[in-house]
Amino acid sequence: MLLTRSPAAHRFALAAVCGVLFLTFLDNTIVSVALASMQTSLRSGVASLQWIVDGYMLAFAGLMLTGGTLGDLLGRKRILLAGVVVFCAGSLVAALAPDARVLILGRVVMGVGAAGCEPGTLSLIRQIYPDERLRARALGVWTAVSGIALAVGPVLGGVLVGLSGWRGIFWFNLAFGALALLVAAWSLPESADRAGRSLDIPGLLAGAITVTALTFAVIKGESAGYETWWVVVLFAAAVAAGGAFVVIERHGADPVLPLEFIASRTFSSATLVAFVTSFGLFAVFFFTALYLQIVAHFTGWKIALQFVPMALAMVVAGWAAGRLTAARGPRLPMLLGCLGSGAGMFAVAALLDPRARLAPLAAALALVGFGLGLALVAVSAGVLSAVPAQRSGMAASTLNTARELGGVLAVAVLGAVVDRRLVSELGHRLTALGVPSIFHSLVIHDVTRGGLPANAAAAEAANPIVAAYPGLVSRVLDAAVSSFGSGVHATLVLAGAILLLGAVVSLAAETASSSDAQPP
Repeated sequence: MLLTRSPAAHRFALAAVCGVLFLTFLDNTIVSVALASMQTSLRSGVASLQWIVDGYMLAFAGLMLTGGTLGDLLGRKRILLAGVVVFCAGSLVAALAPDARVLILGRVVMGVGAAGCEPGTLSLIRQIYPDERLRARALGVWTAVSGIALAVGPVLGGVLVGLSGWRGIFWFNLAFGALALLVAAWSLPESADRAGRSLDIPGLLAGAITVTALTFAVIKGESAGYETWWVVVLFAAAVAAGGAFVVIERHGADPVLPLEFIASRTFSSATLVAFVTSFGLFAVFFFTALYLQIVAHFTGWKIALQFVPMALAMVVAGWAAGRLTAARGPRLPMLLGCLGSGAGMFAVAALLDPRARLAPLAAALALVGFGLGLALVAVSAGVLSAVPAQRSGMAASTLNTARELGGVLAVAVLGAVVDRRLVSELGHRLTALGVPSIFHSLVIHDVTRGGLPANAAAAEAANPIVAAYPGLVSRVLDAAVSSFGSGVHATLVLAGAILLLGAVVSLAAETASSSDAQPP
């Protein structure tokens, strides 16, 4: 049982968990700007670059439920600190990596560490703030930090790469992780609920296989094709392992995820809304930034400036949602958040064009950020309040697994939508322009990899051969920009529709959160 602690001790503890949270969320996006530098330095192929990004996400998502459960049983602070140590060890391996294989290994180890420590950042808030009103406000800070980490990742990564190369990213992770470890070791209280509990190893294995197979299939299916036999096998393995997980949890003496909690309207709806809002968050970050880079030719700093209002709106929304959730329960802020972010997503889709103006687009992104900030606080509060305190690690890991899967699916599935729309529409446009089919794949490769020239003059400077066809080059560039933009607009509209669907799901939550949930 937690001892009574002073408000100052609570603030230090909250700062510690938010520092660990910042570190783990930052690494979802920070390496994105360093891939070109890594490719040149390590002489690695595209497949290796994909694994540098995906290795972290795969380990993170697949082992999250295990990390939360171990925290409940062995000590939430102990597992969080162990996770930070593993994360730092992976950062050191990555910083010293002589080749791509070692770098991928380091990233996987970092993902294992993140899976161990990240659930504790949420479950410890449940322990530090037993009072529901204070907890809701702390969750507002937690949500704001998670949004800021995702937003500043590419900016910070660009600065570090510019100052010291791609290895600087991992040295930063190591230094920041060591600082977070010291603060957490000093300020966090320990808590565990071992009495009458046992480790559900079959359930943990089935859950890990389900999430890992699903995540891997989604990630690799985008490039290999979802009809590829081994991708289909992975999806089938995920379904089979998921079915086994349900059977194990239904009959287990101490299940890792008691199915009674799924029957809770607040728990299940909040988990689904967490998936939806994470889907929307990664969709708007990834595809809006990609459009601004490839089509509007924004610089990295200009793209970062464009997202500042969104990050600030998430901070303000987190503060407001903490109070609204404490007063009215999670349903209203989840509903308003999904509606607002969905409407904002449609506005972003409407405002994105090759001559995008900063102010209107920033306002639309801010609306998306404010809505997501409202919903993310509410889902965290809803899940934690729907379960007893001794299951807070399980609740946190379930919620964060849903969020990580939402991000993975957003990038992979919507990326596939963009590619298919691009290939289909651009192919027709190039044929209409009389471009030989043998050159179609070259144009498509350039636009999907960010290598599309800004104009015909830039194309001629890069390749003098095309100077003989200045009119055709301009028309090809226009067709490529239009086709790619069409695909991005379609993904944003789809993401907006999914967020509005989240608003419907949120209606299933209780009108007021319950703080007296009892273990099954």
